[in-house]
Amino acid sequence: MKNTVLASFANRIAMPDLSISPGGDKLTPSRIRIELLAGLTVALALVPEAVAFAFVAGVHPLVGLYAAFLVGLVTAVIGGRPGMISGATGALAVVMVSLVAEHGVEYLFATVVLMGALQVFAGAMQWGKFIRLVPHPVMLGFVNGLAIVIFLAQLGQFKVPGSAEASGHGVGGGEWLSGTPLALMLGLTALTMLIIWGMPKLSKVVPAPLAGIGIVAILVIGLGLDTPRVGDMASIQGGLPSFHIPMVPLNWETLEIILPYAVILAAIGLIESLLTLNLVGEITGKRGGASQECIAQGAANLLTGFFGGMGGCAMIGQSMINVKSGARTRIAGIAAALFLLVFILFAAPLIELIPLAALVGVMFMVVIGTFAWNSLKILAKVPAMDAFVIILVTVVTVLEDLAVAVVVGVIVSALAYAWNNARRIHAKTRESVTDAGAKVYEIQGPLFFGSTDGFAELFDVEGDPDVVIVDFADSRVVDQSALQAIEAIAGKYEAAGKQVKLRHLSRDCHRLLSKAGHLMVDSDDDPDYQLAVDYNVRTGILGGH
Repeated sequence: MKNTVLASFANRIAMPDLSISPGGDKLTPSRIRIELLAGLTVALALVPEAVAFAFVAGVHPLVGLYAAFLVGLVTAVIGGRPGMISGATGALAVVMVSLVAEHGVEYLFATVVLMGALQVFAGAMQWGKFIRLVPHPVMLGFVNGLAIVIFLAQLGQFKVPGSAEASGHGVGGGEWLSGTPLALMLGLTALTMLIIWGMPKLSKVVPAPLAGIGIVAILVIGLGLDTPRVGDMASIQGGLPSFHIPMVPLNWETLEIILPYAVILAAIGLIESLLTLNLVGEITGKRGGASQECIAQGAANLLTGFFGGMGGCAMIGQSMINVKSGARTRIAGIAAALFLLVFILFAAPLIELIPLAALVGVMFMVVIGTFAWNSLKILAKVPAMDAFVIILVTVVTVLEDLAVAVVVGVIVSALAYAWNNARRIHAKTRESVTDAGAKVYEIQGPLFFGSTDGFAELFDVEGDPDVVIVDFADSRVVDQSALQAIEAIAGKYEAAGKQVKLRHLSRDCHRLLSKAGHLMVDSDDDPDYQLAVDYNVRTGILGGH
């Protein structure tokens, strides 16, 4: 038995397809060039994001940069969707800040290790498939909310360098630029956006975002313009990340501290990663890989926690930059991580000269491309509940975090679905052709917890004849509440000296009722209904209240 369980577990975590070029695409020199340039563009965009999120979490900028490198590299190699980019993210940073403030950075590293282990377990158990339960309105709210969050995160770059870190690198606190510095920042941002918009119309040799960063950087450096640069945020110079066992006591008290944070971080990381995986899949035409992505994210965080990184997950902004720059293979993600390491080790002085306005312009174009503008047009055309869910998830994503927003959206959608189905149950009545004097109730609609009250109201116990047949040809018995409702109706007829029979039970309904002990006749109903078998109901099984 033990060997069988181990074999089953091993099959679930069997090595997935790690081909560099999925789908049999040929790695031509042109394709490799596109992938490398896309990776360089992503790496440049990762630098200010990693530094900013490190400030948010209350750790040294290199802790964010190491996370971006390690998480990005591992997920690029073994992730579920080529083209996705992972790294340090704001959604995780806002959870980490209280842990770091109260217990210190070593507890953060231990939490990231545990977070990674939980994510690997989730992937091994194939829980990633449950992302299918996220309705499309929730997806629309997710991308809209995240686009707004990305936009708000960039506003911190319009503050005087050195004043944004303490305020969480967002719209609150800090001193805003004004006068000529603000005008210059806005002008360079607009120029970057214009280049990104117009470059594809002229040439596609170089990815438009990279062209925008390069041209604006040359302009600023060449003219000596006084505008905030990457180096004004923090120095990104550093060495190779080194192996480091988190210096925390290995006892129950430590587990009590880090476990709640690890569970929350693992959940947020997987939700954001799997939703990003679906979004990238829609653009690239790829499907599957959810459980593989869970394992990749977990392995990446496990490694990162032991090498002094703050952990991370998929980044929708950088992923959009990557795929819209033409990347379709694992090469771009691997290149982005390696370029980032090169920046840290050798090219920090050069990268620190890049104007923040150029990177803000790139991210603003990501915001424009990520926001589902069509969702604004369809709000009046879709069901009111779906429109409400889109707006709700968008707002909660901005005000709280992605995980809370998605959970709220799924719950509201599920409740709305249950309510709509609860109202669908009704019955047609007729006299039985085969049983003289018997009355047949043809139930239509599912019988489950939400429709049991409506089901009970369908019957006229006092006015019905001695034999009543409940026909489930157009219905399904779903749950324990449905069993309770059937027993309650049968009990009422039994108390009145009358008999209830069930007909046309599908195999799953028959199995459910048989397991509960409700059926007096122990035989299979004909699933094609060419032979109707009536079942008497045994009452007193569930016992009412």
